[in-house]
Amino acid sequence: MNIDSIHNGIVIDHIDAGRAMQIYSLLHLERLDCPVAIIKNASSSKMGRKDIIKIDADYNVNLDVLGYISPNSTVNIIKNGVRVEKKHIQLPERLVDIVLCKNPRCITTTEQEIHHIFKLTDPEKRIYRCIYCDTKAPEL
Repeated sequence: MNIDSIHNGIVIDHIDAGRAMQIYSLLHLERLDCPVAIIKNASSSKMGRKDIIKIDADYNVNLDVLGYISPNSTVNIIKNGVRVEKKHIQLPERLVDIVLCKNPRCITTTEQEIHHIFKLTDPEKRIYRCIYCDTKAPEL
């Protein structure tokens, strides 16, 4: 398979295999009017299998989304066909408006203007809890 290189844009690499569509959805990449390539289950010497997303335009990626879905991924910034920056993603300490609290009694379900904020409570198990009601964030 051959996917063209991009001239100016972003390559999200080392995504855990099978997670690219979740990232695509949470980043709202369907709203973009530029080419977006999703490569699923690509061979990787480090990971065995990985997903890759290429965005052929300058785009401000929400790194917290990447850290929540695939904390070992990388973001490569491409300018004039050359990688000018590489960011290593980590598990974020807080998630703001990335996932919604499922507790029907949580204040976020009744008050429209309140942000859905989750705090990392167990980094090893990747568990986040709502700061308002302590409900666990949805499993990935």
